[in-house]
Amino acid sequence: MSITTRRIIVDTDTGIDDALALLYLSAQPEVEFVGVTAVYGNCVTEDSLRNIAYVLGLAGRTGIPVARGAAAPLNAEPHIAHYVHGYDGLGDVLAAEDRPLPSTLVSQSAAEYLVEQARAHPGEFELLTLGPLTNIALALQVEPQLLTLLRSITIMGGSGPFPELGQTDMFDANIQNDAEAARLVFSAPATRRLMVGVNATAKVVTDEQDMVALHRSGTATGVFSAEILESYLDFYRLAWGRRVSPVHDGLAAGLLLHPEWIASSVTGPANITHDGFTTRARVMQTAEGRTVSWPIEAVGDTIAVTAVDPAFHTAFLAALIGPTAPPAFHPSDPLTHSASTHPSSHA
Repeated sequence: MSITTRRIIVDTDTGIDDALALLYLSAQPEVEFVGVTAVYGNCVTEDSLRNIAYVLGLAGRTGIPVARGAAAPLNAEPHIAHYVHGYDGLGDVLAAEDRPLPSTLVSQSAAEYLVEQARAHPGEFELLTLGPLTNIALALQVEPQLLTLLRSITIMGGSGPFPELGQTDMFDANIQNDAEAARLVFSAPATRRLMVGVNATAKVVTDEQDMVALHRSGTATGVFSAEILESYLDFYRLAWGRRVSPVHDGLAAGLLLHPEWIASSVTGPANITHDGFTTRARVMQTAEGRTVSWPIEAVGDTIAVTAVDPAFHTAFLAALIGPTAPPAFHPSDPLTHSASTHPSSHA
């Protein structure tokens, strides 16, 4: 059976979960990387570029164009999550000399590269955003129809519809870091816009059993994934009292390729909200599916994921380990793969 090629551009602030998403995509034979664009967020843009080069090299993906993107939000100072992803964005497990800048760095900025590719090949590419949406907003300022020139945009960010009464869900750093950029992206006309928000990603986790599997795998990608995940699990242990971490960016990558893993979703206009503390992208619906009672910005629809098929987790872990791994699980290892939500997230 022939494989249908999926031509993808990834925009990333290459931290720990971004790296895992790139490894997952690299393991899929149908994926062709049109390019990878770097942005600030989990680390500074320079480190994001270096991490892109390292991860793609580790995965055996060479010759992929890489573009340098924004170093700060449209109209604010950058907030860099060193306390989550380490100083270099990958948990500080690599030596500096192991992370050179990519040899395939293009002369255009990330925004220029996105516009150039979309205009030259309308309807061919899918865009996956894993960081703050600044690069995409800058591209939209040049080409307001950018998202209609793409097959789809999948956004790791947002919080889905409003939660049930008495519940508090996460906010995510990608929207929090540049609310103005997020507003531009969620209001722009688009062929298909998918929100993989923290309302969904918080319930799909990497846990201690997965760490055992990755450490025991013996593969370069599996062991690397375990090494960088250690600090990520340490950060999230104070959220749930367990060493687990949400699969934020990896889930967005998986649902881009496999929409059949979306167990449920809601569709409607997404607005940017701010409650004095947190900024979120929300589909303007209550948990019961009713439109909110106040005036909303009339924008095109966004599909927001609300539940995910467990098949994703198995496929994701297998992709990180790779095809040559020995049996990874031990009969005595505990099995846990879910968690409740918590008010903060750093994807």
